[in-house]
Amino acid sequence: MRIVVSLIISVAFTFSLQAQQPVEVDDRIEERNFMPYELMYYKDVSNAVTFEQISSSTFATKFQQHTDYRNKDFVPNASYWVRLPIRHVANTQKAWLLEFYDQTIDHIDAYVPQVDGTYQLVKLGDEQPFTDRLFRHKNFELMLNMKSDTVMFYYFKVQSHDFADIRIAFRSTNRFIYYSLNEYFLFGTFYGMILIIALYNFLTFLAIREIKYIYYIFYIISVALYAMSLDGIGFQYLWPNQPQWNAYATGISLYLVILWSLIFTRRFLSLAANGPTLNTIFKWAIALRTVIFLYALFFAPAIFSQRIIEIAPLSLIFYSAIHVWRNGYRPARFFVIAYGVLFAGFFLRAMVYFNFLPFTILSHYSLHLSFVLEMLFLTLALGDRIRILKDNRDRALRKIIRQHEANMQLKDTVNRELEQRVKERTLELDAKNLALEESNHKLVKQSTEINQINSLLDLDNWKLKNRVKEVLEEMLMEKTMNYDEFKTLYPNTLSCYRFLETLKWEHGFHCGKCGNPKYFEGAQKFARRCTKCGYNESITAFTIFQGIKFPLEKAFYIAYLCVVGKKEGTLESFAKQLEVGLNTVWAFRTKVMTRLKELEDSGKRLSASKWEEVMLYPESTPKVKPKKAKSLA
Repeated sequence: MRIVVSLIISVAFTFSLQAQQPVEVDDRIEERNFMPYELMYYKDVSNAVTFEQISSSTFATKFQQHTDYRNKDFVPNASYWVRLPIRHVANTQKAWLLEFYDQTIDHIDAYVPQVDGTYQLVKLGDEQPFTDRLFRHKNFELMLNMKSDTVMFYYFKVQSHDFADIRIAFRSTNRFIYYSLNEYFLFGTFYGMILIIALYNFLTFLAIREIKYIYYIFYIISVALYAMSLDGIGFQYLWPNQPQWNAYATGISLYLVILWSLIFTRRFLSLAANGPTLNTIFKWAIALRTVIFLYALFFAPAIFSQRIIEIAPLSLIFYSAIHVWRNGYRPARFFVIAYGVLFAGFFLRAMVYFNFLPFTILSHYSLHLSFVLEMLFLTLALGDRIRILKDNRDRALRKIIRQHEANMQLKDTVNRELEQRVKERTLELDAKNLALEESNHKLVKQSTEINQINSLLDLDNWKLKNRVKEVLEEMLMEKTMNYDEFKTLYPNTLSCYRFLETLKWEHGFHCGKCGNPKYFEGAQKFARRCTKCGYNESITAFTIFQGIKFPLEKAFYIAYLCVVGKKEGTLESFAKQLEVGLNTVWAFRTKVMTRLKELEDSGKRLSASKWEEVMLYPESTPKVKPKKAKSLA
């Protein structure tokens, strides 16, 4: 069986040798790089071809070299079968390996030939855990076993959802160690610079407290995450056991780069003041880019590979910086240079991608270099902005100082003129003060005389008022007063309440229920509450006015007429004069007449001067202190 397999391999090798020369191992040549257009490969769009078919002699003619291959020709999710013959040399003094540069390739099935003619399958790719790799390196390496002098055919099945750079390096381990150490040194320098720039801006934020520095720090961190997802450093150090993150890391980090760059640009360029229209466009750009990101994250992850959409927001940022700078905003000058460098890096990377420029170390790391230069220029832009603001502040302070000095000179001149005028005015005022003092003495003398006259007038007025009151009281007792004259003595309800208070409790309070003389203020005005039984006695309780529904002063007048002028006037005239209903006048007059009859039946005759005695009922007289009851009677 082994003889048959060896025969098949020999025939296949003899047939393919005419089309593809094997890689010769030479200890003097440390490294050889094979570009995709130099390799022999077969593209399987259906993903249905198996290794048994690929390794068969019938498939040998289907492996072809595509010299016109361009990176844009790569078909995502298709299987690219690469065949690489290597002539093993047993007496080589070096160890050799094969390496794939592209760290973002999803699947690499490496079929490694063995001495016995069989093949060993080794799975590589960023969908495999990082700890499963033979070399703990960001790239994919395959160690070669050179134990015999023979030609070995290595087969690789490359499949990726995004563009895959199918470059294969054949190098010695010495060259690999030298190259990888230098590359990691450059990565350390790159990410160290990012860390230092972020720390510097954070310290600046702590000093001046401007939120734009926080936005810039977030932007720097996003750039670092994006670069780490492209380099494979993130997979190696941040999520080595989560290979599923590799499918999303680049898209998410790139979204964060664009998001924070838009936010930072708005604040740095002060678009709300320097470009209101651009400020509105930026808001819509942030919202639109966020919608696209969410849609890609949950529904169409393939959109993450369409990085051409980032040209729009980057162009918007670059245009806005130029526009604001041309309009006189000086801090934008380094900002324009920063994004100009970034655009140059993207452009150079795109030229390499479309095979317009050859692949070199400088072109491969052009994006990293442009990011570093951009961050340095943005840091310079932030510092330049502070310097410009400081210069503007210093100029403003110097202008204020000069203006202050001019104001002081003007103030001295004005003060001298004012002092001269003050002296002149003082002399005038002294003369006027003398005249005012003389006038004041006269006014004081006149005021004294007027006060004496006013005192005499007040005394005469007081005597006149007392005489008027006496006359009214005499009229009250001698003849019947009309309502207008009566209101002079009892103008309102309050005066009537005070009269009733004096009438009822002039000699002291005694509860109408229990005769207790102690009380405190009641619930209503002028009411008194017994401290013993708690009875709340209103001012109209035990009077003929208890329960009336019209003004008390009108009830007073009706009671007065009933006692003094019994036969004067009719009910209709009373009701019209008092503006009270006829039934109301009749009911209260009947109540008063009933009280008068009670008094007459008891043998008491009332005079006009004692008309108020009709107001109180006997229940209001004290029950335990006859002296006060006698005084009330």
